[in-house]
Amino acid sequence: MLLGLLCLSVFSVSLALAETPSAISDQEFWRMVTEFSEQGGVFQAEFMSNEDSFQFVIPALKQTTRKGGVYIGVGPEQNFSYIAAIEPGLAFVVDIRRDNMLEHLMYKALFELSSDRADFVSRLFARKRPAGLNANSNVKTLFDAYQSVETDAGFHQENVRAVLDRLVTQHKFQLSDGDKASLGDMMNRIRLAGPSALKGTGDKNLTYAQAMTGADLTGRSQSYLASNDNFRVVQELEKNNLIVPLVGDFAGGRAIISIGRYLKEHSAIVDIFYVSNVERYLFDQGDHGKTFYTNVATLPLDPSSTFIRSVTSDISRRLGVPLPDGTANWRSFLSPMSESLKALDNGGIKTYRELFEFVR
Repeated sequence: MLLGLLCLSVFSVSLALAETPSAISDQEFWRMVTEFSEQGGVFQAEFMSNEDSFQFVIPALKQTTRKGGVYIGVGPEQNFSYIAAIEPGLAFVVDIRRDNMLEHLMYKALFELSSDRADFVSRLFARKRPAGLNANSNVKTLFDAYQSVETDAGFHQENVRAVLDRLVTQHKFQLSDGDKASLGDMMNRIRLAGPSALKGTGDKNLTYAQAMTGADLTGRSQSYLASNDNFRVVQELEKNNLIVPLVGDFAGGRAIISIGRYLKEHSAIVDIFYVSNVERYLFDQGDHGKTFYTNVATLPLDPSSTFIRSVTSDISRRLGVPLPDGTANWRSFLSPMSESLKALDNGGIKTYRELFEFVR
């Protein structure tokens, strides 16, 4: 049955470049956010990624992924670096946590309000912009300049008002009082931590500044704040409502299926699906894993469609997943979606470890 759904998804749509809209209206964007989303669930809260290997696969993504396609991801800000790298025409971020959707709305407003990367970092962490920064500043110079700048409570309140005004007054997104309070609390926690202390969950993880100034395996910085060009890619998509955050369970009955239906209506193909390590938890939950892959099989795919999978180094060693040399706490892998689904359908993949036998 899974293979039949996959074949239908692959061959019933055009293999041409995605015919996604060049912009989505505010009304349609909010309809998608609300109607495609599911009831939120519970998972550990985090305001940034804890993966230190996310940049390692970006050179390969740039070489193999067509521009103007479709990206699907999960989690907070790491999605922006993948989006900056592949330059999709449309992106969805699906996460079981409602706060993750709200965080992406916060980012949307900050991208729209900011003139450049320095202004963006200033607003995100509520620190007044240091002198001497411009659009071409090196990313390390950018974050070094903010290292000694203290947070400003008044500037924070100004930013919260600006974000809510942008989302509620200008875009007319119907946020509840609880949503508004959550956004304010989130922004306060981010600014109190600051770029040199904000981390994802865990005790060995990078700070925000380290993640943004980090590099791929060739030493080149590939984060979404690494260059003005990277920043502008994400900013333009946000301004045109083309990064759509959803509340959704990967094994749920609405979010992924709704994305698939929308993409088929627009003759679009999923190019990249960043799943992080979510599959590990799905395999631990019995039939949730099977349901997720049934959902994925409803997406329009072609042979180039690719999963980005992430796994911690300690779990990799425990499961016997072959690892390249290095000291990173995480490893990221590119896996062909269609081949993975076929293997799952014919019994070639039965365990979480076996997912990593299908690597590009």
